[in-house]
Order: sequence, then structure tokens, then C-alpha cells
Amino acid sequence: MEGFERYGKKRVMVVVDHTSQCKHAMMWALTNVANKGDLFTLLHIVSHSNKLSEMPSDSSSSFLANSLGYLCKASRPEVEVEALVIQGPKLETVLSQVKKLEASVLVVPQKKRSLFGCFCGTSSSELLVEQCINHADCCTIGVRKQTNGMGGYLINTRWQKNFWLLA
Repeated sequence: MEGFERYGKKRVMVVVDHTSQCKHAMMWALTNVANKGDLFTLLHIVSHSNKLSEMPSDSSSSFLANSLGYLCKASRPEVEVEALVIQGPKLETVLSQVKKLEASVLVVPQKKRSLFGCFCGTSSSELLVEQCINHADCCTIGVRKQTNGMGGYLINTRWQKNFWLLA
């Protein structure tokens, strides 16, 4: 896939999991970032775990990634879609896959900051978004669907923080 963007196409990589935030970010990226002929990569990371009960099975991870891939393909058949399931530490795996696959754009879902998080500091998901924005070798966008009847999305990049986008 080397030089994929050289031909006017790009690789859009989206970090996915079982949350609704991931589905919103994925559909936002599919609608607003991906173009005809682009490669849309869904990256599901299964973290290392010492307890077998905490770790999702390979089949459930593959099912999630493939079902999200089918949803993308049904929504935008002109975009090439691939689903990857990789085990490893989340941040390091995202950054290495961005570099290895030469992603042009990385989209990371953001969760709404909880009241508990306001008192206790930054959550691990907020930290992941911030670290990806600051360290990924491509344009990185944190995406969160706006709530409270306002519609639209809150977007975070290196240059814009909490930018409200009605899209």
C-alpha cells in the first residue's frame, strides 16, 4: 500500500471499539473525510490482559470489526474498507499502525467528560486522544457527537480545541 496517497487517494484510519462514541466517530469520518477510492481502515485494538475473563475473544473482536466494516461498505460502497484487529497497548499500537500503514488521517472517538473526570483529572480515553493528536505522524482528529439537543460534533486537532461542527 506504499504511496497510496500519491495517486490522489488517502488512508483514513479510525480507532474502533464497542462504544457508541466509536460508531459516531466512524460514521462522521466516513461522511466527512473519506472520498471515493480512499482506503478506510477500522483499527480495533485488543489490550493485553492478565485475566482471560477480561479479554474479548478473537471471534468477538473480529465480529465487531467486520460488522462495522459491513456497515461502512453499505453506507459508502465507493470507499474501500478494511478491518484490522491487533493486540497490544492501545497508544503504541495506534501510533505504530499509523506509521506502518502510512495513514493520512487518524480519527479517534472522544467520550464526554464525566463529572467524576472533572474532579479526578484526565481519563485514559481523553489521554489517548491527546497523545494521538500530539504524536501521530498524520492529521489526527478527535471526534465526539454533541449532546443536549445541540446536534453536530465537537472536533479536536492540534490546532483546534472543542471546535463545534454542525455536520
